[in-house]
Amino acid sequence: MSVATPSFIVAIPARYGSTRLPAKPLREIAGVPMVVRVAQRALEAGASQVVVATDDQRIVDALQGQGVDVCMTRADHASGSDRLAECAEHYGWADDAIVVNLQGDEPFAPAAGIREVARALAEDDAPMATLATPIADAHELFDPNVVKLVRSAQGRALYFSRAPAPWARDAFALDRDVLPESVPFLRHIGIYAYRAGFLKRYATLSRTPLEQAESLEQLRVLEHGFAIAARLTPEPFPPGIDTEGDLARAERWLAGA
Repeated sequence: MSVATPSFIVAIPARYGSTRLPAKPLREIAGVPMVVRVAQRALEAGASQVVVATDDQRIVDALQGQGVDVCMTRADHASGSDRLAECAEHYGWADDAIVVNLQGDEPFAPAAGIREVARALAEDDAPMATLATPIADAHELFDPNVVKLVRSAQGRALYFSRAPAPWARDAFALDRDVLPESVPFLRHIGIYAYRAGFLKRYATLSRTPLEQAESLEQLRVLEHGFAIAARLTPEPFPPGIDTEGDLARAERWLAGA
C-alpha cells in the first residue's frame, strides 16, 4: 500500500562548466535561466527545503530572490552525488532525511515524479531510489545516450547500461527494428532519492570499474553492494537539456504549450 508523500529535501547540483553546453545552468529558456526553472519545479513539488549546490558565483547571483538556498561547493567533485554529499555535511541533515537529487538540466521535471522518487525511498529499506519509464521503440533502446535500467521482480535495480539491455537474443537475431512486447525495456530517469546518511557515505566510496566504463555514477552504488529501489514514473519526464539542439527544442515546446 502506498504511503503519503514523506517530507523531503530537493538538492540540485549545478556545475557551471559543461563541455557540450557552456554555462548550462544559466542558459535561458523563454527568458528564464535553466537553473531557476529547475528550482521552481522543486518548490512546486512541495519540498521542505530546496538547495542548489554550485561552484560558481554567477549561479548564486541568478538564484537571488527565488526562495531557495544556495550551497557553494568545491569545483573538483566527480559527480552530482559527490557535490550533494558536501551539502549534506554543510547543512547537517539528519541521517534519515530524504534528499532528492534533481539534475540541474531537468527544467520540466514533473512535480509528481519528484514526489514519487521520495515516496519510493520511504517505502523501501534500500538507501537509494530512482525512476524509470518504458522504452517505446528500438531506436531509443540502441541509443547510447539513453541509459537502460534492468530491475528485479522486487522492483530493485539490477544494472544500468548505455548498451541495449536486456538483450532479447532470439528476437534480435531476426529483427532489431522492432521491440519484442514481452521484454521489459526501461529507460532510466536520472533523478535519485537518498537518505542523507547514505549520501554522506556515498562520497567515501571509491569509484568503480563499471561506473567509469559506462560513465554512470549510480553503478558505484551497485558495485559496492548497496540496493537501489526503482519505480516507474507516474508522469513522463521530458528529456533534459544537454545540447544547443535540446535548448532550441525546449524553446519550441514552451512556445507551443
